[in-house]
Amino acid sequence: MTGSANGSVDGGARTLLRLEGFALLSGAVALYGRAGGDWKLFAALFLAPDLSFLGYLSGGRIGAAAYNSLHSTLGPILLAAFGIALAAPLASLVALIWLAHVGFDRALGYGLKHGAGFGFTHLGRIGRAAKEA
Repeated sequence: MTGSANGSVDGGARTLLRLEGFALLSGAVALYGRAGGDWKLFAALFLAPDLSFLGYLSGGRIGAAAYNSLHSTLGPILLAAFGIALAAPLASLVALIWLAHVGFDRALGYGLKHGAGFGFTHLGRIGRAAKEA
């Protein structure tokens, strides 16, 4: 299946979404640097959202929900707003790291997951799921 038949995009729309991911990554990294963030903190937290993979130990639906909750832009945007509103610079810096991670994954084609399994994303199939298509 391709396109909307399996809940994913293809062609030019997929390319555009991946470019948006790269722009999100680039912008978040640039803002982090401009804000004077500690690059050791950046390195330590950059892959933290991937701990959500552990949700897949409980099955595809729970794994997808766990992954999506930490790979959506909603969480880091809310955290950034909290950081700005309460003058909490650490929260804003963590939000930028989180946004950079989301952008990185999207640029590589790792989209939000479907309950069918890790390889089924809104940006198309990845890994074994792509080879089986």
